[in-house]
Amino acid sequence: MDKIEKFRSMEKILREIEDLKNSETAVIKKIGQIETENMNVNVQNLDKSLGEIYDGVYKNLEQVESLQTSFTETLADFKTKNNITDEMLLEIHTQE
Repeated sequence: MDKIEKFRSMEKILREIEDLKNSETAVIKKIGQIETENMNVNVQNLDKSLGEIYDGVYKNLEQVESLQTSFTETLADFKTKNNITDEMLLEIHTQE
């Protein structure tokens, strides 16, 4: 795998990490919606369970955000170390 192919694969991984972050955020929003609806019916077991789920998802979101930051730096370092320019990438994208 040449350096451009590797860089493009790394970009894809970064997009997938972003998608994962968006998914975790969507789960947190959905939990909030369920908690709001539960205010009308006041089911204690549901409230407790949602709190536990929220804690786990929020921890996952923090880990994904940390991974995203770290991998973004890794990608930038790879680009710099391998002298990959935006012009090179643009040229390859236009050839496809």
